[in-house]
Amino acid sequence: MTLQEMITAVQKSLGVTVDGKAGPETWNAIYKKIVMSDVAGEKADLDISPVDSRSEKNISSLDPKIQSLARTLVHKAASVGITIKVISGLRTYEEQDALYAQGRTKPGKIVTNARAGYSNHNFGIAFDIGVFEGNKYLGESPKYKAVGMLGMDIGLEWGGSWKSIVDEPHFQLRPEWASNLTEKQMLAALRDRVSSGLSVYAQA
Repeated sequence: MTLQEMITAVQKSLGVTVDGKAGPETWNAIYKKIVMSDVAGEKADLDISPVDSRSEKNISSLDPKIQSLARTLVHKAASVGITIKVISGLRTYEEQDALYAQGRTKPGKIVTNARAGYSNHNFGIAFDIGVFEGNKYLGESPKYKAVGMLGMDIGLEWGGSWKSIVDEPHFQLRPEWASNLTEKQMLAALRDRVSSGLSVYAQA
């Protein structure tokens, strides 16, 4: 079955315009079907039971406050037939610099524009997911958008909703104290917190 045939089948099931293209009408219907189905719009309880071993290894590297949300996202995706794994969690400054060097001073293609201390991964508040079909990793898939809606529904910030650099596999939990800060301001504050030994989520 081709992707267009799958989209057509989904559109027929949802009762929207059938054209084989995943446009705004289709995604809105998918969102309502799988995200807004809770009674009276209430969010379902978080499912913090353990997930697959690869995800668990990366989830355990995150700040405890976001770990339960990462596990819940894996479970919520599975409940709608989408298999995801958490494939990246905390990165040390050294790991971030090594990643930044790729495609610049080291072989390979450029995979990040963030130097050490300039990625939310460096503070344990962000993770990346991968969509899988069996054991096959899908670097690109419409399913990332569906998972993005699920993530936002449980309170995560989704990289796929960003306007400047769209990053569909990326999710993060913004601290409450940073709600009115720009990304640049938040990262500067996070660097200060790390250097002073203050928890990233603690109120100032």
